[in-house]
Amino acid sequence: MRALSSTVHAPAGAPRLLARCRALVRPALEEAVGRMHPWVGEMAAYSFGWCEVGGAPVVASGGKGVRQALAVLGAEAAGASGRAGVPAAVAVELVHTFSLLHDDIMDGDPARRRRPTVWKAYGTGPAVLAGDALFALAVETLAATAAGPEALRVLSAALGDLVRGQADDLLFAARPWTGPERVRPDQYRTMAEHKTGALLGCAAALGALLGGAAPTTVDALDRAGRHLGIAFQVVDDLLGIWGDPAVTGKPVHGDLRERKKTFPVLTALGAPVPAARRLAALLESGAEPEEAAVLIDEAGGRSAALAEARRQILAVEAALADVPLEAGAAGELRSLLDFLVRRDL
Repeated sequence: MRALSSTVHAPAGAPRLLARCRALVRPALEEAVGRMHPWVGEMAAYSFGWCEVGGAPVVASGGKGVRQALAVLGAEAAGASGRAGVPAAVAVELVHTFSLLHDDIMDGDPARRRRPTVWKAYGTGPAVLAGDALFALAVETLAATAAGPEALRVLSAALGDLVRGQADDLLFAARPWTGPERVRPDQYRTMAEHKTGALLGCAAALGALLGGAAPTTVDALDRAGRHLGIAFQVVDDLLGIWGDPAVTGKPVHGDLRERKKTFPVLTALGAPVPAARRLAALLESGAEPEEAAVLIDEAGGRSAALAEARRQILAVEAALADVPLEAGAAGELRSLLDFLVRRDL
């Protein structure tokens, strides 16, 4: 992969790759949701962007389908047909959506993808119920596969880490900006691996498992996805401060206005420079986003985050190089990983 710079551009083939995988998975995902209680199924379909409140269909992409693609490519990288990875793609997409429904409630977020979140549209209780139903359906989907017991073990391990990551993320918000109880970059890195990386690794690993891959290959793809999750989260943090609103869909300095403890902020606060001390004082008193962004940059937070993303990308490459992968699928997998990390900064 190319060295990550302050200006990055996604590979042109990645959107086509994502579209191919979505088209392969969508019928099975619709079939699974169709087995749910009609009201709960409507909330699930709404969360996927397939319908409006009340069930009227809409034409919408429903998101990029990153985890779906990782599962399909995991199977193909193992030398199997992409269809072998479809049950894994369905299960992980159901779990991802379940986690988003509950995250939105915990965070109090009123909108997602420019629409009311499920809890705002249907109520908190119904949204919790829909999330629980999606989780149950994911377990049912994997249990029906030939590798059911092992597949469920992989999924349960990822879910345990996802819960740990979410718990840490919630607790981080209440910790001070400075002092011995402050959040340190290594703690944030672990949180990102659990909250974001675990499910990405699970998607690729489950696809490989259902494609008949050896345990070493399954484990390597899980490691690659976990490192990808850290890199993805760090780049997301950079975009949350310095990203172009026209690209990100978020206001400039949005994460600073929300006082989020992101990787650039945490690394800047730990730097032994005057800008770090000024930043700490600003954050303690109520940050002015524009001034805080300048101080984070001066204290090295932006460069440290870019360096961290580079390290995680190298770790992804090392994990993929450890095992034999089908050449064409491995190339597409690398293209997708490149696309996920190298968004415009």
